[in-house]
Amino acid sequence: MTKSYRPRTALVHGGARRSQFGETSEALFLTSGYTYESMEAAEKRFTGEEPGFIYSRFANPTVRMFEERMALLEGAEDARATASGMAAVTAAILCSLKAGDHILSSQAVFGSCRFIVETLAPRFGISSTLVDGRDLDQWKKAIRPNTRIVFLESPSNPTLEVIDIRAVAEIAHAAGALLIVDNVFATPILQRPLELGADIVVYSATKHIDGQGRCLGGVVLSSKQWIADHLANFLRQTGPAISPFNAWVMLKSLETLDLRVREHARNGEAVARFLEDHPKVTRVLHPALKSHPQHELAMSQMEMGGNVMAFDVKGGKEGAFRFANALEIIKISNNLGDAKSLITHPATTTHQRLTPEQRAASGISEGMLRLSIGLEDPQDLMEDLDAALAGI
Repeated sequence: MTKSYRPRTALVHGGARRSQFGETSEALFLTSGYTYESMEAAEKRFTGEEPGFIYSRFANPTVRMFEERMALLEGAEDARATASGMAAVTAAILCSLKAGDHILSSQAVFGSCRFIVETLAPRFGISSTLVDGRDLDQWKKAIRPNTRIVFLESPSNPTLEVIDIRAVAEIAHAAGALLIVDNVFATPILQRPLELGADIVVYSATKHIDGQGRCLGGVVLSSKQWIADHLANFLRQTGPAISPFNAWVMLKSLETLDLRVREHARNGEAVARFLEDHPKVTRVLHPALKSHPQHELAMSQMEMGGNVMAFDVKGGKEGAFRFANALEIIKISNNLGDAKSLITHPATTTHQRLTPEQRAASGISEGMLRLSIGLEDPQDLMEDLDAALAGI
């Protein structure tokens, strides 16, 4: 693209490469390898003297289109796609670390992210500390001279905690550390962490970016220098490559991402307000609600509140199960960001590996449910919720 276009235009046209056939829909290059005109040409391709693709574990034309489009949307210099969101998180955290380094993370993160920080990294001599991400004093006290990576989710999974990204970035940078933000709940449409001071942004593209529950994928976005110095070779040697087909699905989904995410968010806010007023619901956590503890901060960082919320129902685990089992439109699933509304019980699914004490510290109760609002008519969703709530 010859100029910088607004997000909706970039989402349709960004990063496009056309073959000699002039196709309108981006081409799907289902190939593992590439041929060379001569042995000399192959040698130059491998040394970098001549540009081009070598092997689809390293790079692929379809994957590259997806990466470049994501970078344009995020406002990043570059991006690399991975086979899943957790592959993106793992690579982003570990690619620049060595034994003796330290990771500082918010405790309110997805269960698998917490495993990487709290369990996997220490096996390789990389220490870690978890803090209440809402408390800036805890960040300041926990950061060390050997802290190299600071990691957070905002809003967090599943309790929708909102963290002051700009303030944490300043704390990290003052110590010489890099800030990684998992932006999956907000999406690049509603929040842009790089503009708030983050150095690296990660996504599970499986969620809103695909948006229809079809494919796994992940993305890491940052500066060209950091990707060249740390991430690119890590991905090349460890091999968490996204398939060209999945990248093509994600690429096509990006064309409607802005439209979908904003409709998701409108539906989400309507449902959150409905639940907040329901007598069978004891608490609702959604950034757009004024009752959210970090509402003002959330609205200063995000354009809208998003489509994911957490809420507590009466009756604890038994009440939560009875309610969820009675839903008709809303499906039980641990995924989110889908066109279909999905609900899960974090204490027994996404965060079941945490101890009861760890769940309590993270604000995950036995009666809490996480609800991802889809693209259905919100009135139908509210009627479905109301009928199910009547049974507890």
